[in-house]
Amino acid sequence: MRWLALAAFLPGQAMACALELILATDVSGSIDQQEYGLQANGLADAFSDPRMIEAVESLEGGLLITHMQWSGRSRQRQVTPWRLLTDATSTLAYSEELAASRRIWRNYSTAIGEALAHAEALSLEAPQTCDRRVIDVSGDGVSNEGRAPRDLAESLAARGYVINGLVIKGAKPDPEAHFISEVIAGEGAFVEIAQGFEDYPEAILRKLLREINPPLLTSELQR
Repeated sequence: MRWLALAAFLPGQAMACALELILATDVSGSIDQQEYGLQANGLADAFSDPRMIEAVESLEGGLLITHMQWSGRSRQRQVTPWRLLTDATSTLAYSEELAASRRIWRNYSTAIGEALAHAEALSLEAPQTCDRRVIDVSGDGVSNEGRAPRDLAESLAARGYVINGLVIKGAKPDPEAHFISEVIAGEGAFVEIAQGFEDYPEAILRKLLREINPPLLTSELQR
C-alpha cells in the first residue's frame, strides 16, 4: 500500500497546480545534530498536522512541492523529488518521506545566494506549471559565502517568484535584518521568526500555512 500512496501524488496533467513550493533547509556547520533533529522533525510533523491537511485540500489543483538542503557554495541538493499534494493521503505520505530523509552535510558555510540559485534550477525542472511559485528559505545565520542573495532574489521576484524566510534566532550576528534586507523578495514576501530551534516546529507550520493560504490571519493559525 505504501507505493500506492506515493504514486497517488505524482503530478497529474488535468489542471495547473495552485502553488509550487520549494523548501530550502539550512544544514550548515552552525547547526548541530540536536538542532538539526528539531528542524527535520518539525518540518515532517507540519505535514501531518490537521491544519496543514485542510490547507492543502483547499488548493484547487494541489500543492507541488520539493525539499532541498543547502550549506556552503557548492553544497545544495534536492532531498525529495517533486510531489503533488492534494489530500490527506498524499500529504501524510509526504510527511513520512520527509521524516525518512537524512542530513547530507554537517559542516561548511552559509551560502544563501547559492541556495536560491539551486532552487531556481529545481523550479525549471518542475513537472507542472503552478499559479504561484514560492521559495521557502530557513536558516540561522547570515550569508557568508558564494553569490550575494539580494541580486538573485530580485531577479527571481521579477519573474514572479516569492522568496520567504524563516529566521531561527540565537546566532550572532542576528540574521533577522539580513533576511529582511537581503533574502526575501516578491509580492507579499515575509520573514517568520523562530525564537530558537525549539520554536522551529510551530514557526514552520505558521509559515507554511501562510504561504499556502495567504489571507489566513495569525489568530486563525493558532486555533
